[in-house]
Amino acid sequence: MGINILGMGSYVPEQKLTNDDFKRFVETNDEWIRTRTGIVERRMAGWEPTWYMGKQASLQAIERTGVDPDDIGLVISCSITPDFLTPSMASVIQYEIGAHNAAAFDLNAACSGFVYALDTARRFLETDDSLKYVLVVTNEALSRFLDFKDRTTCILFGDGAAAAIVEKSDKLFSSHLGSDGSGARMLFARSLNVAPEVATESDFDSGFPEKPLHQLYQNGKEVYKFATHALPKAFEIAAGKVGITKDDIDYFIPHQANLRIIESAAKKLGVSMDKFIVALDHFGNTSSASIPLAMNEAVENGVIKKGMKLALIGFGAGLTYGGIVMEY
Repeated sequence: MGINILGMGSYVPEQKLTNDDFKRFVETNDEWIRTRTGIVERRMAGWEPTWYMGKQASLQAIERTGVDPDDIGLVISCSITPDFLTPSMASVIQYEIGAHNAAAFDLNAACSGFVYALDTARRFLETDDSLKYVLVVTNEALSRFLDFKDRTTCILFGDGAAAAIVEKSDKLFSSHLGSDGSGARMLFARSLNVAPEVATESDFDSGFPEKPLHQLYQNGKEVYKFATHALPKAFEIAAGKVGITKDDIDYFIPHQANLRIIESAAKKLGVSMDKFIVALDHFGNTSSASIPLAMNEAVENGVIKKGMKLALIGFGAGLTYGGIVMEY
């Protein structure tokens, strides 16, 4: 059993931060950022909470599909930047959109979140005949977790949200999800200091580098090596399950982290960049929202059409990775 994406929605804050704006914070310039990442600008959340952005994206998806919110049986929210430790972003969004009959939970697979959540939605739909629609919403406010003195990370990320309403279908669908926890220390942001006062630091030596509370740390070289291997692997395993090859795919939609990573993955797969949907130049890296933001934009622009075969491939902190081959 597969899924059908009935419709999508998105929301990005009005405030833009261009590459030149970063000259106020760190020693950098537009050329340095653009040539190394492909990013030109990104959106920054001001007063908007994470749940609010998710709400707006969800309401747009509901409006476009005409689905009654009461018919949504499950809300899955993907966020690594929630407004609360509890309740979940999904529960807040469920109430805000009027999905009174829906269960709700958050799923954190970092930048692989949308891939993980779509596959989770499919499994719920497959096993529960009473479930009609699942809302998958990705909402991220990464700007609140950045160290704006670290030019290697602060230039990469942006804020935004995207949502998809899915139903069960007999359309093509195959997936592969994975994780390599040995790389957890390569990309992380702490939440709380949980070590008890009676213990010495050596008792809990986790190997995580020192970083101020909440701020994002990334070992760029190690993440790059992982990503350029994980993206092709995720696609090849998912495609191999259903006998699909790269030539059968109309468009690849990768996690929008860095143009060099996408170009490297395309080269390893032997696929032209013309078949890759890229939107990071104006969104930056929006973590779990990056794939659906790029996908929704391509749908809005008429690039992606119903019946096309798509490959969604992501990677992120964890280190997680995942691939989906599906018919749109």
